[in-house]
Amino acid sequence: MTLRTIDAKQESWPIRGSFRISRGAKTTAEVVVVTIKEGDLTGRGECVPYGRYGETFNTVLGEISAIREQIAHGASRQDLLTLMPSGSARNAIDTALWDLEAKKSGRSVASLAGLKESGPLITAYTLSLDTPEKMGEAAQLNAFRPLMKLKLGGDLDVERVAAVRSAAPKSRLIIDANEAWAPKDLDYYFQKMADFGVELIEQPLPAGEDAILADMDRPVPVCADESCHDTSTLDEVAPMYDYINIKLDKTGGLTEALLLAEAAREFGLGIMVGCMVGTSLAMAPAMLLGSFARFVDLDGPLLLDKDRPNGIQFDDSVMHPPKTELWG
Repeated sequence: MTLRTIDAKQESWPIRGSFRISRGAKTTAEVVVVTIKEGDLTGRGECVPYGRYGETFNTVLGEISAIREQIAHGASRQDLLTLMPSGSARNAIDTALWDLEAKKSGRSVASLAGLKESGPLITAYTLSLDTPEKMGEAAQLNAFRPLMKLKLGGDLDVERVAAVRSAAPKSRLIIDANEAWAPKDLDYYFQKMADFGVELIEQPLPAGEDAILADMDRPVPVCADESCHDTSTLDEVAPMYDYINIKLDKTGGLTEALLLAEAAREFGLGIMVGCMVGTSLAMAPAMLLGSFARFVDLDGPLLLDKDRPNGIQFDDSVMHPPKTELWG
């Protein structure tokens, strides 16, 4: 058997302007790229360490280094589900293995996974948290986009959504509170968002403090993000939410994400596929979940100053299947 080699490196990709949510702002997308080589073939995967879950570059690189020997001797994607916890480190390795398998077999990842080949998808376009006035100005510049996602933060959220709705009356809207709302305000916010025609409210309450949602009237569907990571969390979140946001950096890769998508449908939960701010290399495997998803939020490359060579082609908000030179 040909031994594999695995390498990981940190990369920094400047963001156009800045990206702000309720927990803070950043001006660069900091990613880890894993490369797995077997003979003349190479597979790649990308992840974003996420401080919200205690991840740093050192912890992610450490997890990858710890699994080096097993990967060299042929550990499979299925092996990773027990060898590593869910999270961004496993995601980068898992998606690199998918890419390597596709190159070895001469088949696409979609074919290997038993999925239809990806077609063009409409992605949400994210407006960062800002003042109502500035979010309204950003919405006006992007009023041609069919779907916008608004990052909110608590105070002045009604004014923010009102400004965006006025500036982009034809765009569909989804919102992401990033755990910033308080239980006492939910009824008010829910009704206001319904009045504005918002189609989805993502993670209104902090994870672990959202049990109240199970007993509430939800006039707008509510989506779990920080509250839902992988299949092990579905039993808990299903009574409280209508949708889950599947992100590969939470599930620990495409392998677990596909299992989660199937399990979510059995629970009667709708699916949103989301991302961290990263390059097309991170978006490409997530696109395969598009056939499961009612909402697609894979606009990471649109928020960057530049993308990778052979990156995904975007025509405004329409993203096209990746080239094999990129992934898959």
